[in-house]
Amino acid sequence: MAFYCLLVVLQNLMISHCLGLSGETHHKIKVLFVIAHPDDESIFFSPTINYLTANAYNIHILCLSTGNMPCHIFYTKVNACFSCYRSEGRVPLQQLKIVDHPNLQDGFGQVWSHDLLTEIISEEVISHDIHTIMTFDSYGVSGHCNHRDVHRGVVKFLQTNSERNIKAWQLVSLNTFRKYCGPIDIWLSILSAKRHRSKVIIINE
Repeated sequence: MAFYCLLVVLQNLMISHCLGLSGETHHKIKVLFVIAHPDDESIFFSPTINYLTANAYNIHILCLSTGNMPCHIFYTKVNACFSCYRSEGRVPLQQLKIVDHPNLQDGFGQVWSHDLLTEIISEEVISHDIHTIMTFDSYGVSGHCNHRDVHRGVVKFLQTNSERNIKAWQLVSLNTFRKYCGPIDIWLSILSAKRHRSKVIIINE
């Protein structure tokens, strides 16, 4: 499992505060991961979740489909879904939400309404008083159309809720070489983060 990730700011976040809010302790900072499928949190966001939970951030996960395609079917089982985070107590069960909506079906070629996504994201942010959002970038890391729609839904939410001053980060999609070059990419990511103030690399011990 990867132990580092590269994030780029989507909106309004001071790098000097990293993922925090001035004057607040980490356990008061509520971070919402907005993902498309129940395996996304482990495949793409586990380094970030591990880092944040180790530093006492309050983690919430919003999964926008049940992952009912064959490639995700294992993760639709209630006992398997997010099991690593639940069993270790890092993300309480009441802070995990899986959406089962007829218009948000898993699969290539399934177009998700950005208005619907914005509505669901808004409900979650308001109900839990979320400070920071983590999600996919515009390519969606793997290029999956559901990942891309989630990104657009988050962007639309930010645009229509600018008064809430929500901080938002997106996971950087890498080219094929960087995906499979192993530890070399850690140094490439560090250099990239140093060159661009909108980027930050998270490395877990």
